[in-house]
Amino acid sequence: MASVLHGSARTTPRIRAELQASQENSRALAAAYGLNPKTVAKWRGLALTSDAPMGPKKPKSTVLTPAEEAIVVVFRRRTLLPLDGVLGCLRDTIPNLSRSALHRCLQRHGISRLPADETTQTRKRFKIYEIGYVHINSCSLRHADGKLVILLEIGPT
Repeated sequence: MASVLHGSARTTPRIRAELQASQENSRALAAAYGLNPKTVAKWRGLALTSDAPMGPKKPKSTVLTPAEEAIVVVFRRRTLLPLDGVLGCLRDTIPNLSRSALHRCLQRHGISRLPADETTQTRKRFKIYEIGYVHINSCSLRHADGKLVILLEIGPT
């Protein structure tokens, strides 16, 4: 997999390896590659050709406390709800929870994506009934104001 370089990068891992393997002096290499001699000296002094990881050593949330983060993680693992479902259920419990903070929290803990076998559903064709048969299905939906019941009727046309 190719490494992603920032817009101002003048060297790639291949060039860095060439700098480390070369026997020429730093000034000649800097002139040949169009680099600063300090850059050539830096890469010659390092054993690796990859960039150092940037960012905090141990990432943490600036919005959520560790206790709130633990609540989010346990809730997601137990319910396997999608991101918006988790957000809707936990917004009352954790008032400063935003969608982006929730997503970053789930990414940090490696549970931002639901398992494939849990999310894929097999679609089946409706059962064919005789004329005159009426099929009624009900579903309950919970939200902040209470419980909402939806009735669905499939009847003859």
